[in-house]
Amino acid sequence: MRKKIFDIIEKSKKGNGISLTYDILMVIAITASIIPLMFVEVNMTFRIIERITVTFFIIDYLLRWFTADYRLEKKGWSFVIYPFTGWALVDILSILPGLNILGKGFKIFRTTRLMRIMRLFKFIRYTDKIQVLGKVIRKEKGVLLTVLGIAVFYVFLTALIMFNAEPHVNPETGATTFEDFFDALYWATVTLTTVGYGDMIPVTDIGRLVSMLSSLFGVAIIALPSGVITASYLEELRAEKAKKEDPDSKE
Repeated sequence: MRKKIFDIIEKSKKGNGISLTYDILMVIAITASIIPLMFVEVNMTFRIIERITVTFFIIDYLLRWFTADYRLEKKGWSFVIYPFTGWALVDILSILPGLNILGKGFKIFRTTRLMRIMRLFKFIRYTDKIQVLGKVIRKEKGVLLTVLGIAVFYVFLTALIMFNAEPHVNPETGATTFEDFFDALYWATVTLTTVGYGDMIPVTDIGRLVSMLSSLFGVAIIALPSGVITASYLEELRAEKAKKEDPDSKE
């Protein structure tokens, strides 16, 4: 019986209509639970939706815990380990806001609404293409971490230069600019990503030169991981397609 439950709650395979129905119901529940976050006011309809969807999430979590040994394959230890796995933590964080066990102090900081956003991650269970993207990121993590390291170093370097080169009060307008180092980090980050919101602008020649170099360097930083991910993603898609066409293939 537990094996049948496991087959139903896992992502559906071809020919398993009950599992497919379960997946559809879960996707509907996840979607419905996110809709109230698009509105400021909370009405009775939204409260009912929250209770129903949270009930679905609780049942789903308990069933997955009940059949954890089939997924983790560690016999009795599976039931001890499962609550600390990544997916189980996502499930718990999705459930907690709907149980009203968080204090009012949390609600002041809108933590309960933010925690509900975790429910979007539950979509990954039922989306093959996002799972493929996860495989790509794990496969190319060495390259991506290297690029990230270069970007972080450059952001810190340009922020340090800007913080010391620019006046902390704009002499033309009298407005404060680059008041602290975090302002410089914020400016360096948005400039590196070639966004440049314009709320902070350099007024010295050195600052403007650094800004131009940062924008040019940002194009290269963004292009490098984009190319790596795109190429690897297409390769994974081809491999997945080959598996479906030839299940006996090792590729």
